[in-house]
Amino acid sequence: MKRNIKLVLEYDGTQFLGWQVQASGRTIQNTLEEVISRIVNHPIRLICAGRTDTGVHALGQVANFYTDSSIPLPNLIRAVNSKVIPDIAILSAEEMPESFNARWNATSRWYRYRILNSSVPHVFEARSSYYLPGSLDFDSMQKAGQSILGTHDFTVFNASPELTHNPVRTVTYFNLAREGELIIMDIKANGFFHHMVRSIVGTLIDIGRGKIEYTEMKVIIESRERKRAGYTVPPQGLFLIKVEY
Repeated sequence: MKRNIKLVLEYDGTQFLGWQVQASGRTIQNTLEEVISRIVNHPIRLICAGRTDTGVHALGQVANFYTDSSIPLPNLIRAVNSKVIPDIAILSAEEMPESFNARWNATSRWYRYRILNSSVPHVFEARSSYYLPGSLDFDSMQKAGQSILGTHDFTVFNASPELTHNPVRTVTYFNLAREGELIIMDIKANGFFHHMVRSIVGTLIDIGRGKIEYTEMKVIIESRERKRAGYTVPPQGLFLIKVEY
């Protein structure tokens, strides 16, 4: 009888070309599939909740796969982690009903973006935050972010609208906080488009720099014109925090 195994994992995306298998180059998916396939002694295919881009990290990515192997889950976790640490770690494994699908059964995804807003860079933040010196109007950024909440057509923040059938998403949580030299944006929604979070952050930065008035955020969203939004910030500050079901 086939078992459907759900994995929760974290990874440092710095050295990977994103989640999805590529024609060439190292990805999270092909690294894990090769290791797990050897352990269970047959080829497996991972289905993930959110296909992160090159350089993007995860603290709570979810994936599932089917196997005929009877290997106990604690043994599976230990065996996989021994091969993929320090870049990837399996945090937990759980047997699920055959119908469970990590992507299609997800009800929300929570992302975080970290900006290092300091006069000098810091070595240990280089892989996990976007270094951005100079003053930012934090209050204006915070106010602008409230316009993102709710159900909207988010075409303006979609890097690949031609691949999107439904441009409407519902953002259920948004928070912008300053912790010392870090500015941290948390956002939760029922789904995200290609580069959506990074485009939102770039727009908030342009507002913080005074290039766009914070009152314009609602107009920008309603315009559905990509050129009205800010730039797409680099990937290293982005984390997939949690997937909910």
